[in-house]
Order: sequence, then C-alpha cells, then structure tokens
Amino acid sequence: MSQARAWSVALVGIEGTMVEVEAAISSGLPRTTMVGLPDAALYEARDRCRAAMASAGFGWPSDPVTINLSPATLPKAGSHYDLAIAAAVAAARRSFDPAALDGLALFGELGLDGRVRTVRGLLPALIAAATKGFGRVVVPAGQLREAALVEGLAVAGAADLADLFDILRGGPGALAPPPAPPAEATAQPLDLADVAGQLEGKWALEVAAAGRHHLFLHGPPGVGKTLLAERLPGLLPDLEPAEALEVSAVHSLAGLNLDGGLVRRPPYADPHHSASVASLVGGGARIALPGAVSRAHRGVLFLDEAPEFSPRVMEALRVPLESGRIVLGRSVATATYPASFQLVLAANPCPCGMSGIPDGNCRCAPMVVRRYAARVSGPILDRIDIHQQLRPVRAALLGSQPAAETSREVAQRVLAARDRQRHRLKASGWLTNGEVPGPALRKRLPLPEGSDLLDIAVARGRLSARGVDKVLRLAWTIADLGGTARPSKQHLHTALAMRRGEQSAAA
Repeated sequence: MSQARAWSVALVGIEGTMVEVEAAISSGLPRTTMVGLPDAALYEARDRCRAAMASAGFGWPSDPVTINLSPATLPKAGSHYDLAIAAAVAAARRSFDPAALDGLALFGELGLDGRVRTVRGLLPALIAAATKGFGRVVVPAGQLREAALVEGLAVAGAADLADLFDILRGGPGALAPPPAPPAEATAQPLDLADVAGQLEGKWALEVAAAGRHHLFLHGPPGVGKTLLAERLPGLLPDLEPAEALEVSAVHSLAGLNLDGGLVRRPPYADPHHSASVASLVGGGARIALPGAVSRAHRGVLFLDEAPEFSPRVMEALRVPLESGRIVLGRSVATATYPASFQLVLAANPCPCGMSGIPDGNCRCAPMVVRRYAARVSGPILDRIDIHQQLRPVRAALLGSQPAAETSREVAQRVLAARDRQRHRLKASGWLTNGEVPGPALRKRLPLPEGSDLLDIAVARGRLSARGVDKVLRLAWTIADLGGTARPSKQHLHTALAMRRGEQSAAA
C-alpha cells in the first residue's frame, strides 16, 4: 500500500482547523472511497479530481483509492479541498517527492479540464494556516491578490493542474497576481449636503456616527429617512488594520471579491424587507454561512420599512445587538461570526404614512396604526440609542435653501470625537462610546452633572435600566463632539431627549 498526505483548512464560521488529507492506494478493483464527514460538494470531489487528472494527462490510479480527511469528527464543507486531494493522490503514486507537501497548504477547486477555480473563504483559511505555522500555500492563480493580504506566507498560484505539479516538483508556479481589472467609473460618494433641510436628522446622524450608536428614523414618506441612512457610512472613519482584516475575512467567506485589497471602509448592508431569518443572521444546512448582520460587521445595517420585516426576522437581532456576534448552532457544528454592526431602522407612522401629520388625511383606523407600530417590538426599540422623528420639509427649503454642510465637513468632526474617545478609553480596549459596557460607564467614568435626572426617569417608568446606559453613552458622545472633558447637565438633557425621540422639545 502506498500512502501520502497533503494539507488544507476546514472553516467553521471564520475559525479554521488544519485538515490532513490522506490518500492510500491499495490493490483490488478500481474504486475511490472518501471518508471524514464530507458534505455533498466535497464528496463529489473524488469524481472531479479523477476527471480533471485524466483530462490533464496525469491519470488516476486503476487500483482502490481511499481518501481520509482528518480529524474525522470535524464536519467539512466546500470545494476548496480539490487541490489537496489531487496532490495527495499524485504523491501516493510517487509522481513527485511526497516531502514536497510538508508545511504546504493547498486550496482550490478543480474543473473537469484541470483548471483551478477560485473558492470562497480563502482569506480566513490562509489566516488559519499562517497561525498554525504553515509557511507555504498554493492558491488559485485568480486569487493571488487576495492571498497577498496575509503576511508571512510564501504564496504560489496554480492556474491548472500542470502548474500545481510544476510547483510540487520545485517550480515557481504563478507568483505574480493577474493584472487588475480595468477600473470602472466609480460612483460619487453620497453627500449629506444633498439632503434638503432635516437639520435635526443630520445632527442625530452625526451623533450616531461619532459614538457608533443605533438609530431609529421615523416619519412620513419622502422626508429623507433613506437618504440620511445611506449617507451614514460616509461619515464613519476608515477601519483600523485589525478591523479591516476581520471584515475582509467575513467578506471572503461570503464570496465577495477582494481584488481591490482589504476592506478599508465600513461596509453597508440594506436587505429587503422580504429577507428571511437565515439571510439576515446567517444559515445553511450543515455549517452556516454569514448573513447580512455579519457582512455589515464594523459598518452599517440599514432596515428600511422596518415594520414590513417579519417579526421573527426583527427579533433575531436582539442577541447580536447586545453581544456583537452571532452564534449559529447546527446538528454537526456551531459557527460563530462577528456581528458588531450599527443598526439604522426607518419606518412610516402607519401603513399609509400620514398618521400624526397635520392635514395628512390618514386613512388608517387607530387600531391599525397601533398594530403597525407594534410590529417593531419594545425590546428591539429599547436597544436603539437614538429615536429621531422627521417632519416634512417646508416648500421654501426645497427652492433656495442655504448651503448645507458636506459629508466631509461632518466626518472631520466625527473623526475628532472618535480620537477623544480613543484617548479616554485607550486603557480599556474599547474604541467608541457605543461599545462601553454599562458597569464601566457608571464606575470607571465620571457621571455627568445632574445625573439624578435619570433616577427620576427610571422611577417614573419612562426609562429602563438599559436606557440609562444608552443615555450615558449618548451624553459622552455629545460632549466629545463639543470638545468638553465631561458631559454637562445640558448634554445629559439632550441625550435623554434623543433617547426618547424628543429632539424638538430639547431644541
């Protein structure tokens, strides 16, 4: 019996485990057996690899071949094991020295003609390989740009099986990434100056951006709720290097293109209100894939027409809003994905959108209005920091309005406020006010002046214990935007009004 082994990576969530791909060729009637808990796509790899090697002229053993994926108790999914399987079988046939596979991890899907196709999840797989001490990797030639994002690895690219065997026999393979695709005309970034009026809404957006606070925009149709939400990512600063690598790993696993390098800007996701629970939080039959909440990690998740979402979908947001991660349990594995996103909800006051608007001619019965508002539950609303009511813009403002602030001007103030937060919280590991836990707010940081106002609001049932933490975070963010070292009583009043949706009264 002739044996050899190669290495690849199994991903559960964004965590990777090294998988030893063993191939054994024995005597008997031709057959290929694969063991080690493969899923359907991986189990079919035996047929893909056999046809690919035959088409490329390398042949497949005419004796029984057993392929074992170890550890055998770990579920394995995906098509990226094809290169490792082909290399292990070829090494067992002594097509090259099996020692060439030592310390080498292989990734890639094979076509029936021997081409090596790109795979999803390459970036987190390479990170796992580098962490486990593997210094060399072979990847699809089309993903050399993505592979170059991980430092400390000697990367070779294979466009087909001929390239793979050339690498394993000591050749260089494809070392240079393919030329970048032709640059397309980039869309102009959305500018806050394009939104007519809505000064209070813009202020709420600035506070939300400065402290990474969740935001609820409600008002009649056409007042600018969606326009404001779409411009929030443009106010946020670039991601830190560690954040960019984490976000890029999630996007790689979701199958998004990383030819442009690491994701440096905060991502933005806006699923349609017909989205299912699985598409929002992640899902899959054996090992769940990331959903919209993870694709929006370190960025913005915008749910337009929030009452139109299924109540089950909305309630699925409760845990990630508090924990910053999503844990998806399946019968064979539990996948954990990061989900520290900034939630923005937008809603009309009723199905026709005119309830509570002077001369709005609302056609909805009072019970219909209450039932529509109740589709976004109290526990979800209690997790939202800022509640902003938007009113219709006066006609005069649409004609000749004064020059409004641009997103660049507001983003500079947001960046200055973030710098103050980072300096104040540098010893704790948190970066923004929105991340600071409640106990730390009350014990490690000085309380704002006039904080007995919060005790009165709690005693009257107008504020929950979670709401107290939200108000304190908002007060600190407002103080950071104002350049003061400690929130004042006025900052606390403003924060409480923003929390309860009373900005007009506060002004």
